[in-house]
Amino acid sequence: MNIEEILLDLLQNNLGWLLLAVVLILVVLKGVKIVPQSEQHVVERFGRLRSVLGPGINLIVPFFDKVAHQISILERQLPTASQDAITRDNVLVQVDTSVFYRIIEPEKTVYRIRDIDNAIATTVAGIVRAEIGMMDLDEVQANRSALITTIKRNVEESVENWGIEVTRAEILDVNLDAATRAAMMQQLNAERARRAQVTEAEGSKRAVELAADAELYASEQTAKARRVLADAEAYATQVVATAINENGLEAAQYQIALKQVEAFGTMSNGQGSNTVIVPSEALAAFGDAFKLLRGRG
Repeated sequence: MNIEEILLDLLQNNLGWLLLAVVLILVVLKGVKIVPQSEQHVVERFGRLRSVLGPGINLIVPFFDKVAHQISILERQLPTASQDAITRDNVLVQVDTSVFYRIIEPEKTVYRIRDIDNAIATTVAGIVRAEIGMMDLDEVQANRSALITTIKRNVEESVENWGIEVTRAEILDVNLDAATRAAMMQQLNAERARRAQVTEAEGSKRAVELAADAELYASEQTAKARRVLADAEAYATQVVATAINENGLEAAQYQIALKQVEAFGTMSNGQGSNTVIVPSEALAAFGDAFKLLRGRG
């Protein structure tokens, strides 16, 4: 028996085992599915939804079940879209938007919508036009954050049955036509000029107020000084009145005589005064003063 006959005999005896091994390998390949962490697989049996396989090792029925769709569950970004919208005050604007989403229920995404990206983009465009149509241009510019929140919430409600989650919505830019932009620049320049005039007027008003305050302060200080002088004179008068009350008429005559002496002394010390004429009344005053002095001594 030659070698060929030996091999043929071995093949005939082990053919069943070889076929069994091949079948087992096919069963393993068809029945064991390894799903990556970033994906979910949709399994069908005879064309109908059977199950959704998560990340890791999964078992299915070979030759009956098959993986019909391999869906990535990573977050996706729609291409930047531009849509025209008209504000409540009839201004045409072009809004650039971008939306981020991820698939959380692949069976809904696969069987309920054909082109998920275009469907979301169309939904966003309609919502943006509707929301901007209820706002003035100034509100669109000033309340962009609130507008983004509203758009995101409305998009989530609209795509809820598609098995996706909208993670973020962004308004990248709001563009105006040339005529509207020129009108806004004129308005801005006019507002700047108005503010400059208001600032200048407020400065002039403040200067007038400060000047008035200074005059009022000066008047108050003058009045205070006059009050102090009046109080001093009143005090002096009170002292003289007290002296007269205590010492009688002699104290008054004494004070008058002293004042007259001081007055004549001042006249005699003045420049150009070589001769001083003293009336007889002054001499009598001098005498009275000397009498009073001797009386006190």
